[in-house]
Amino acid sequence: MNETFLLGRTALVTGATRGIGFAIARMLADAGATVAMCGRSQDRVNEAVRRLTNERERKVVGKAADVRGSTDVEALFRWIDSETGGPDILVNNAGVGIMKSTAELTVEDWRQTLETNLSGAFYCSREALGRMKKRGGGYIVNIGSLAGKNAFAGGGAYNASKFGLSGFTEAMMLDHRYDNVRVTHIMPGSVDTEFSGGSAKAEWKIAPEDIGEIVLMLLRMPDRTLVSQVEVRPAKPRK
Repeated sequence: MNETFLLGRTALVTGATRGIGFAIARMLADAGATVAMCGRSQDRVNEAVRRLTNERERKVVGKAADVRGSTDVEALFRWIDSETGGPDILVNNAGVGIMKSTAELTVEDWRQTLETNLSGAFYCSREALGRMKKRGGGYIVNIGSLAGKNAFAGGGAYNASKFGLSGFTEAMMLDHRYDNVRVTHIMPGSVDTEFSGGSAKAEWKIAPEDIGEIVLMLLRMPDRTLVSQVEVRPAKPRK
């Protein structure tokens, strides 16, 4: 199998400074892609780029952007155009999780969650779609959660954002499949990252690299085939 099958292609990964996003960025770069990383802190973005380029020779660039703001996202895509020529792949991974009962949620909690997890994916996808259509096609991967189909107590804002992302992703897939833009929703369960609140390694959880492997699998699929949704669970969850 060609390990550099993404040579000549550019991928943008949001929320790429750690966890799932960092693992995906590393694996896309190892497959030959030029990878643009973004996160809210320029210092963290710089550190993530430094880590990847110090490990081995990779084509990686980075810029801070807050996906909650449409103007920030527009500026990010203009920068990607100038740095790389434009995106062929978009991985919408940026996300936050504020877990409180509905009565305890503040208006700011609600806005931050919905604007990051749902509006951010829309703003980035909207910018990417026109560019991909002009380039002859592309691939958008939205990293969601099984919380997008299974509600839980304390997840009012988070569940709403992920249920919304599920509907948005499916509609976008239907809207743009004839523009040669494939769209997939990956819905992981418990992943072993800082996001899940754990400090020690939890061997039973999904590894961030496992999600990266799924992204690479999707990108390897023939153009005639679209895997529109992937549910991912720990093989042996804690009892």
